Amino acid sequence: MTGTITLSGLRARGRHGVYDFERAQGQDFVVDAELRLDLRPAAASDDVTDTVHYGELAQRLVEVISGEPVNLIETLADRLLDVCLTDPRVTTATVTVHKPEAPVPHTFTDVAVTMSRGRTR
Repeated sequence: MTGTITLSGLRARGRHGVYDFERAQGQDFVVDAELRLDLRPAAASDDVTDTVHYGELAQRLVEVISGEPVNLIETLADRLLDVCLTDPRVTTATVTVHKPEAPVPHTFTDVAVTMSRGRTR
């Protein structure tokens, strides 16, 4: 039985973007991650080692967001997917990277990229 673990609204500061001022000043990025995996072992054992520890996942995602800069949030989303799929129990992951402070010369609420990937066998 496949279930979903969702981590929404993870906020961290990064220096991603194509413009020099984005790299120099940095900005907040918000990430949503959804992991699909069999949750029956964790439900049966009531043991965190039988599932993905979302606190540890959040820490690894923040390390990527605040780490090496990239030009595009598509590239950032792909790197975050790599982190989500590190645990072999995860069959599919979806990541949305929000860039609410994107340098858009018009009033807007959010810019986001969503990418999904399944485990390759």
